[in-house]
This record gives sequence, C-alpha cells and structure tokens, in this order.
Amino acid sequence: MKVILTEDVKSLGKKGEVVEVSDGYARNFLLSKKKGIEARAANLNNLKLKNANEERIAKEQLEEAKEFSKVLSEKTVTVKIKAGENGRTFGAVSSKEIADGSKEQFGFDIDKKKIVLKDPLKAVGIYHVNIKLHPQVTADLKVSVEAL
Repeated sequence: MKVILTEDVKSLGKKGEVVEVSDGYARNFLLSKKKGIEARAANLNNLKLKNANEERIAKEQLEEAKEFSKVLSEKTVTVKIKAGENGRTFGAVSSKEIADGSKEQFGFDIDKKKIVLKDPLKAVGIYHVNIKLHPQVTADLKVSVEAL
C-alpha cells in the first residue's frame, strides 16, 4: 500500500514522502496513529499543490533576503560605548546592541541571533559584521563603534 507520510517516521521516511509499505503496517500503525494518509489521487494532488506553494514561498523569501542584503550593505550602524583614552572600550559591543542600534537608527528589525561576530568588538573603530538573513544569503553590515 502506498502512504503519504504526515510526519517523520524513523527508518521509513520524512514528512511528505510517498512510501510503499505492507497493508498491515499501514492500517495498524501509520494510519491509526495519524503518521500517514493513504496515497489516493486526491491526496497526491493536495501534496503536489502544497509542495508547489512551499517552493514558491521559499523563492519569495530568498528574493526578499537578497534585496534586504543589498540595503544593509549600504548602511552603517553607530554604537556608542564608554571608552578609555587609548580607544579601548569598557566591555564589548554585543550583537544585541547592534540589533538595537539598527532598529533605532534605520527601523530594521534584525534578530540578534543572526548577527555573527567573529571577535568581540572591544575597540573604537569601524567593523564589518556578517548577518545570516537566509541559509543562502549573508549580509555585510558596517558597525561604527564610537566613544561616549
């Protein structure tokens, strides 16, 4: 019997796959526990439409991320922090401060978890920070650290 999996099943397949299983396994386990539905024409058509819709949404998200990446690469976020005479800061600039600065200065809502800091920003100056907007798109944002 062919079954469309509605959730991941260990050693059988992932959600959305069509698998061939024995009739008893399908009736007694997959269908009864709502882990799959019978692969009839209507269900296969619904799966096909759902996959096409998800693919279209993924393309739109990728395009939005590319556009936002271009906008971010032109901007410079200024973060002010206490610093000593030689330009060393008291503490470090965190990803939360960068995200707050971008929201305050430009209105961009960037998740602090997506900001990748290779090294802590512990001195006054201009830094390039990577932001993971999408699994395939990484933006480069300039961060200017200034003394108060």
